[in-house]
Amino acid sequence: MDMKYGAYICTGCGIGDALDIEALSGVVTGEMSMDCKSHEALCSAAGRAMIEADKGEGVNCFVIGACSQRVMEDEFNFGDDTITVRANLREQVVWCQPEDADAEYVMELASDYMRMGCTRIQKCELPEPYELESINKRVLVMGGGLAGLTAAKEAAATGYEVILIEKADTLGGKAAGWRKQFPSKAPWTELEAPSVSDMIKDVEADANITVKTGTEVARIAGAPGEYKATFKPAGAKSEWDAPAKVAVDEQDLIDKGEMEDPNAGLKPYMEANPDAELVGAVVLATGWIPADVSEYEHLGHGTIKNVVTNAEFEKLAKEGTVPARVAFVQSPGGADHDRDFPYCNSVTSMVALKQAQYVREDNADGKAYILYQHMRTPGNMELYYKAAQDDDGIFLTKANVMKVEDAGDGSLSVAIADTLLNEDVVLSVDMVVLAAGMEPTTKEENTINLAYRQGPAFMDLELFDGYADSHFVCFPYETRRTGVYTCGGVRKATTMEETIDDATGAALKAIQCIESADRGVAVHPRSGDKTYPEFFFQRCTQCKRCTEECPFGALDDDEKGTPLPNPTRCRRCGTCMGACPERIIGFKDYNIDMIGSMVKAIEVPDDDEDKLRFVVFVCENDALPAIDMSGMRRNAMNNLVRFIPVRCLGSVNMVWIKDALSAGLDGAMMLGCKFGDDYQCHFVKGSELADKRMANIGETLGSLGLEPERVAVKEIAITDYDKAPAVIEEFVQSIIELGPNPFKGF
Repeated sequence: MDMKYGAYICTGCGIGDALDIEALSGVVTGEMSMDCKSHEALCSAAGRAMIEADKGEGVNCFVIGACSQRVMEDEFNFGDDTITVRANLREQVVWCQPEDADAEYVMELASDYMRMGCTRIQKCELPEPYELESINKRVLVMGGGLAGLTAAKEAAATGYEVILIEKADTLGGKAAGWRKQFPSKAPWTELEAPSVSDMIKDVEADANITVKTGTEVARIAGAPGEYKATFKPAGAKSEWDAPAKVAVDEQDLIDKGEMEDPNAGLKPYMEANPDAELVGAVVLATGWIPADVSEYEHLGHGTIKNVVTNAEFEKLAKEGTVPARVAFVQSPGGADHDRDFPYCNSVTSMVALKQAQYVREDNADGKAYILYQHMRTPGNMELYYKAAQDDDGIFLTKANVMKVEDAGDGSLSVAIADTLLNEDVVLSVDMVVLAAGMEPTTKEENTINLAYRQGPAFMDLELFDGYADSHFVCFPYETRRTGVYTCGGVRKATTMEETIDDATGAALKAIQCIESADRGVAVHPRSGDKTYPEFFFQRCTQCKRCTEECPFGALDDDEKGTPLPNPTRCRRCGTCMGACPERIIGFKDYNIDMIGSMVKAIEVPDDDEDKLRFVVFVCENDALPAIDMSGMRRNAMNNLVRFIPVRCLGSVNMVWIKDALSAGLDGAMMLGCKFGDDYQCHFVKGSELADKRMANIGETLGSLGLEPERVAVKEIAITDYDKAPAVIEEFVQSIIELGPNPFKGF
């Protein structure tokens, strides 16, 4: 489109009191060659009317010098045919100044933000959504247990067609083997008859749901809105059985042609399966398996006849009566007395209470002993727990189980120590039940069989205990494969009610993904983003860094080894852009040239050692909100620092750091989410990737005679708003000790 620019400065919220608006407008009109107007409240009806009037005169690109880009989004949205860039003069300029702030320094800060805002919009293009040639809106649900039945039923209720596959010959999953289920209504004390049989009838009678039992996925190729899925009989081998993921150190050999790529053959797959089922999104509801407890030899599972897991006990209880004396062991005991079995949780605690009630129901004089380190009964289940406490036949105590032995007379002896009675006790029981945890099927089984270059399964499962997680807290049901959503036991340990809620949420996420793909926009976390990465392939060297570093597997390879984008898989984080050494990847409104030009737009004094300059690239998900909230609390921030929001630290291309230092800036920092075991990155590995890249650029800086300490990566959580100024100040002071950038003035 033909671009016509206009800049607007708000004088409200203290901006007009702290800044020389006339001088600031002069920077815009003089240096940036843009018309500039001011108003006492741009977000008001009158302020918006002023801007709308200019739109009527042909202005379609608006620079708003006012509050943060994170607020007043609707007030500064002037239509899909316009571009708006926000320059934060409120939270990051006037609200974060100390009482004795030098007015000259504050004006320099505001001027730089207006320069960067004007530069940014001049490098923007109006985004056009990516439109699929055709889209399929069917939902594939993998797993016919409680979660899968719910997801299929809820998706079908909204009018979507569903294909439900289950590897067993019948539907119901583990729920079909329950004797009773937890209470779902007041007074929360009585077990209920299983309801899964009614759900099966509903699903089988629904015209929108196609059920395939005794079936597994052979392969899923494509992307959201255009997946192709092929199936096979459960347990059968297929030529498309997914190979193991390519190890990173093997990739070099593959690239050199010295080793066959086990994930090659995607094109033949597509050609060989023209009639594969077309689906738009996938709900993974393949459930859980009991965790292995045989490693705890002192408990006797696998060697002593009547030592069983909770899953095995439920089957016994379903088939008939249970023994009169049963010990329910919730923790391994012995040397591991202060921890639970792997994958134990509140569900296993409540299962013990339920199964203890079976003992009491089947035996007039039944005795159930629940031996635990931790009992977890959240919400209304606390009432169920208290009901069990009131039963004289159910004995609950915190205890360390030392050994389980066959007594030789058909009974078992259970030696326990450190009980609440402060005594060592030996129990004589008929059976011991071990609280085997709920291990997600994704941990050991390759259930998804994706035809992705990055491999058929989910990435980095070891980081998340086998759960196919993307961002558990902020984006539930997500996986690191856009269009694939998990629910029930494959996502986390859940009760029946939680599973139903979980599956409903996953079904809605799948529908949201399909509809977003249909509109050509991104899904979470940049929901509605019309941009997508564009490649200038003429300069591509096929280094494959973009395909390797993409957290979401959005890139495959074509037959020549060139990156093959799948835009509907993309989350728009820009990690590929940050990874590319040739700088050939960018977005319409976010690219290498744009941010590099913003860096160069910062005015760097070359004759005043007191006026050093620093640029900080802040991720928009955690660091930027923390900086903004710090300003809202009027926390003083060093006014030598200029913040540039980025989609993710993974999108930061190291050329921006080089641009900053070659332009004379004295230091550059990347401020992003925490990574590692307690990761908080919305794009999984952005901060970690930035940290690794920074290590490489440090060597380059050293060869240029610049101290590597002039660049840094720092982690910050969204809740660290009161700590943010100190993090910034520590970095600034460390550079002040080094002195000005020797490139200043060149």
